[in-house]
Amino acid sequence: MHVRRCYVSTAVLGNKIYAMGGYDGHHRQNTSEKYDNTTNQWSLIAPMNMQRSDASACTLNEKIYITGGFNGQECMHSAEMYDPDTNQWTLINPMRSRRSGVSCIAYHGHVYVIGGFNGISRMCSCEKYNPQSNSWSPIPDMYNPRSNFAIEVIDDMIFAIGGFNGVTTIYHVECYDEKTNEWYEATDMNIYRSALSACVIDGLPNVNDYIHKHRDRLMEEKRQKLIAIENQRQMAGVANNVNQQENIAAAVNANMQQLNILQQLNTNVNPVIPEQDDVAVMDVDDNDEDGVL
Repeated sequence: MHVRRCYVSTAVLGNKIYAMGGYDGHHRQNTSEKYDNTTNQWSLIAPMNMQRSDASACTLNEKIYITGGFNGQECMHSAEMYDPDTNQWTLINPMRSRRSGVSCIAYHGHVYVIGGFNGISRMCSCEKYNPQSNSWSPIPDMYNPRSNFAIEVIDDMIFAIGGFNGVTTIYHVECYDEKTNEWYEATDMNIYRSALSACVIDGLPNVNDYIHKHRDRLMEEKRQKLIAIENQRQMAGVANNVNQQENIAAAVNANMQQLNILQQLNTNVNPVIPEQDDVAVMDVDDNDEDGVL
């Protein structure tokens, strides 16, 4: 390459490999270059608007998107789009969260941005970018916070692999399915790995043995949980009806006791009860459907 780069972001567009940003040992870079395998040559392209290392890039709709990173002072929430036809970088709307050591990938017409480090802690939050509306929206969190992990799409699901959780390097793997809008546990790796890369190889016959380890169980657990919630709701409704009937009966008994007391007063003292007291007694009964008439 023309520039020394570590913590560099890469993407493939057409038959070219693009390398963007990174750290040369002294400064974060905004320079970018591409490799043409037909000529075995690297050539510089337009620089990005922002210096960034430890960012993540992907390709969508013949454009390159680069997200987040670190500029030497703070974790970034900015993102840019590169158009190879015009050789120009354009800033898009910033992400909802600052993310360095982030992973992004194109999936179902959106740019998905997963995890990363916000300058304080590793994140399990995720968001996706809609290029039509130039807007970001959240998706469900991962089970495990992580930065500097690998990401790939296989069997129409996003896989987050390994990384660093803020305390230790991890071997956990999980996958996101847009159809259910949920994350599922996949088979963990045998080795703890951070700052790793992953790729997809077609034709592996045993891939389903790894990617669906817990999915069926988790979906069944969710179904049972929803059934339990519905049963609790119905039982609560029955309990409320019983309580209402008990309250009505208690009110009737209280009214009867008041009438008995008044009748005893009439018998023992034998005064003429004023008309307003009669009205007061009837007011108690009028507010209760099962009151004494």
